[in-house]
Amino acid sequence: MAGQNPFQMVGMQTPSAFQWALNNKISSCMLLFFLGNAIGGQLISTGAFEVSFNDQVIWSKLESGRVPQPQEIFHMIDDQIRLVGHK
Repeated sequence: MAGQNPFQMVGMQTPSAFQWALNNKISSCMLLFFLGNAIGGQLISTGAFEVSFNDQVIWSKLESGRVPQPQEIFHMIDDQIRLVGHK
């Protein structure tokens, strides 16, 4: 599937934004990078960062005072999956 248009493979018309991204790979990557950083920066600056699993908050930046490392998030989710599996 690499290098192919996934929309054509499922019989859908290719969206113009996707076609633009295919034709302008460097520009679209830079756009996604900067847009992602802007959104992430805005979310972090509000101080309201939470991770929820099954509608239960398993991490709150407001309560802990810090943002978790990615590995911490993975461990918390794994722990929650194990707990759900034992019920």
